[in-house]
Amino acid sequence: MTTPVTSGNAISDVSVRDLLIQALLKVRSKTRGLIPLKPNRAQMEFSRNHTKRSIVLKARQLGITTYVAARFFVQTVTQPGTVTVQVAHDQESAEEIFKIVHRFWENLPKGMQDGALLTSRANIRQIVFPRLDSEYRVATAADANAGRGMTIHNLHCSEVARWPGDVEETLASLRTAVPEDGEIVLESTPNGAGGVFYEEWQRAEETGYSRHFFPWWYGDEYRVLKKGAAFEPPSVEEEHLIQQAGLTEAQIAWRRTKRAQLRGLAGQEYAEDPVSCFRASGECVFDLEAIERALQACSEPVETRDNQHLLVWLPPQVGKQYLIGVDPAGGGSEGDYSCAVVIERSTGLQCAELHGHFPPRELAVRLIELANSYNQGLLVVEQNNHGHAVLAHLRMEGCTNVFRDGGHDGWLTSAVSRPAMIENLAAVLALERTIFHSPRLLNECRTFVRHPDGSSSAAAGSHDDCVMAMAIALAARQKLAGQVWRPRAVTLASLPLQAGRATEDTLTVRGETPASGCSP
Repeated sequence: MTTPVTSGNAISDVSVRDLLIQALLKVRSKTRGLIPLKPNRAQMEFSRNHTKRSIVLKARQLGITTYVAARFFVQTVTQPGTVTVQVAHDQESAEEIFKIVHRFWENLPKGMQDGALLTSRANIRQIVFPRLDSEYRVATAADANAGRGMTIHNLHCSEVARWPGDVEETLASLRTAVPEDGEIVLESTPNGAGGVFYEEWQRAEETGYSRHFFPWWYGDEYRVLKKGAAFEPPSVEEEHLIQQAGLTEAQIAWRRTKRAQLRGLAGQEYAEDPVSCFRASGECVFDLEAIERALQACSEPVETRDNQHLLVWLPPQVGKQYLIGVDPAGGGSEGDYSCAVVIERSTGLQCAELHGHFPPRELAVRLIELANSYNQGLLVVEQNNHGHAVLAHLRMEGCTNVFRDGGHDGWLTSAVSRPAMIENLAAVLALERTIFHSPRLLNECRTFVRHPDGSSSAAAGSHDDCVMAMAIALAARQKLAGQVWRPRAVTLASLPLQAGRATEDTLTVRGETPASGCSP
């Protein structure tokens, strides 16, 4: 529920909860006095756009933790039977959050404290309101039993990127305690391109969470107020920020100081966008500037299918030839993803992307459908590990437009071929960044790093399924360069015998050397 509030000539929607926050709750100011909690820019934006499931990525010290505590405190004391739990990454932070919440209560009007909001316990980071049958708890992520056995109506997980131990298990235990109509807020500053919070942010659409990003310039104090030396003309990057975000000279001056002090960590501690703030540990294999430019040029898919498992940017065109690079996985919901990337053979343009947890047989069926829709596209399936099972199911389904090399179906990624594949992808990205359309693929490129032993792979906690699928497709395109599209004879002895199939000794299909066509 919102109430229109008029201030001068401006009219804004302020929720009833925000009115109660401003009227009742006090916080400690930076000058150490108590002041009413008047929501700032980041807090108001979150208030307007939050949902029952929210994930917040933010720069340092924008007041989001305090504001979520205030929202949940008001809900706890105005709705009987409410249980609120805030979980901090360490004990010191938990104690600070509890001080904020306890300060809310101890500065309420005396009549409220002695009436409905009388407490029976206000210690060990827990406030109980027996007359309301409500309680407010602050726990730490290190407590394996936090929230266990409870029904939690409001859950705030703070600084998730810095939680210790088995973060995935702790988070799962807490979330299962929240009913469907309860509210969950996952919030953190970035802490590297990997880990549970990074994965939660990347998968937000898939898991039903609304994303909220708040950059450093939402903080009013992030500016240099003293006049110093003459302000140097802005760089191209600074000019872009001035134009896009409306930054002032004072804010640019502050940014220059922080960049000089923190160097490579500035983008992580004082986030400017939800991509570059996730700093990968290790040297990125790909040109980060090329990745950023490619991401800026990305457009929305023209079509999404199957709950966004399949994204289509360029539909198939008559007369075009297509390659489909496939990086298979086992299909388990907790493991790696399977990915297939469709590219147009002559240009290398990315046309579509299939991504999800698919068992081998289901993936094979989906690949056949995808290949059929893209003019019998050539399936370049990595034969390593789970790829053998996918290739076997393709053969069982009578699909023959499968890339072959050295007399075997599929693409072999080896210690020799893998570095060349990655270098080829890196070169294409640097020179032809406009052929890439998938933000998911490009974000994986950001976290694909070179390790001290010279090998390269996804940073810890990250994925490289899309990277490898694209690398396979482009490597096959390079290998097939110069080969012509021509009919090829396929002996039926190599195909499974099924009712209704042709009974000739040979079958001619339109295929690509070294492949043929897919059975309908």
